[in-house]
Amino acid sequence: MFCLRPYASSIALSILILLSGAIRAQDLVIRNARVFDGASADLSASQDILVRNGVISEIGPNLPVAEMTKEIDAEDRIVMPGLINSHAHIMMQMPIGQALTTDAFYWAYVATKAAKTMLDSGFTTIRDMSGNTFSLKQAIDRGVVAGPRIYPSGAMISQTSGHADHRTAADISRTLDPDSRSHFEELGMTAVADGRPEVLMAARENLRRGATQIKIAVGGGVSSHADPLDVTQFTDDEVRAAVEAAADWGTYVAAHVYNSKGIRRAVSNGVKSIEHANLVDEQTLQMMKDNDIWLSPQVLIFENEIIGLSPDQQRKQQQALDGIDTMMNAVNKIGFEKIVFGADIVTNMGLLERINEEFMLRSRWFEPLEILRQATSRGGELVALSGPRNPYGKLGVIEVGAVADILVVEGNPLVDISVMTQPHENFKVILKGGRVHKNSL
Repeated sequence: MFCLRPYASSIALSILILLSGAIRAQDLVIRNARVFDGASADLSASQDILVRNGVISEIGPNLPVAEMTKEIDAEDRIVMPGLINSHAHIMMQMPIGQALTTDAFYWAYVATKAAKTMLDSGFTTIRDMSGNTFSLKQAIDRGVVAGPRIYPSGAMISQTSGHADHRTAADISRTLDPDSRSHFEELGMTAVADGRPEVLMAARENLRRGATQIKIAVGGGVSSHADPLDVTQFTDDEVRAAVEAAADWGTYVAAHVYNSKGIRRAVSNGVKSIEHANLVDEQTLQMMKDNDIWLSPQVLIFENEIIGLSPDQQRKQQQALDGIDTMMNAVNKIGFEKIVFGADIVTNMGLLERINEEFMLRSRWFEPLEILRQATSRGGELVALSGPRNPYGKLGVIEVGAVADILVVEGNPLVDISVMTQPHENFKVILKGGRVHKNSL
């Protein structure tokens, strides 16, 4: 087994991972594919896709291949990149009450089921936006369990009384006991930090463990107890501390925030990705567009139950839901394009199994091509912002040199996006890194 270091070049590292003894990918060719490359509106005529060492090496008609190369005949079906869920919480798929009372082993067992569920749904890559996913990532990379490749943020970082602070009013104050923390913090799922030194330490601890990007909270959240959605969190200097720590490692910061004031504070201090933004105004969206900031919105989670919410938290969920249509209409009005696909599903394994419904929900505002780009090439561009922290290579596209994450799809999602909502029936083949996870042809 090769020893992998997080600062190795992305292309070399992707090859090393794929060549490791436990998960070496067999060379294969997909014949007779109509290719959606993740970006272009035009489907190619019948093409072959040759995969070597887990990477796409050639695309063209009637490709010659070496003896013993595995062949899959797509029979003129559409072939497209594996899906990217740019806002996932793979560790957090149990009701809040259960999560607060169980140990790390049970969290891990549930997460392995969640990982397979995501891969079975066609998601070959996720950007995990809060959670102690480092060991799960290693287990998936080494072929111990099945799941998508993970771009981990590690523990989401917020101030006291912020979105990472899951203590209740009954818990003792940090001013009285500096070690006061929630069960989420104890397990490394979240981190509470106040002031520049603590924010720097929390960000650096995540980077030490292998975070590919840093996640902070700059506004209130639905599932936390003491922070309304309209509040702004972290001072300018605290936000800059996280951004500077990430930049020193060649990567970036994503910020959880719903409201415009918090978004402006995040963007003004160097954050590159805004998560949610349900309550944003048009002027702030224009500011994001002018500064090349990514937007990671979600729909499905707000239209369904988050198990274990209090009445106040349920009101916050409804407030977030009420803002989505206004946000999406403003996005279209100003021509905002740097949007990715994410689901943000927490507490509800049953909802995770319906994750692909997000495709249909987005059709209220976007055409199928745009939704597919959000879930493939645009997601690939976003994860690539991790620069030298990117452990995998080029994702989200079908092109020579890209990692061979490939779906063979029954039906044409460029015409009918509902095709994507039935992954078990319509995703006939799922390749991750050139390895066959599913082949029902």
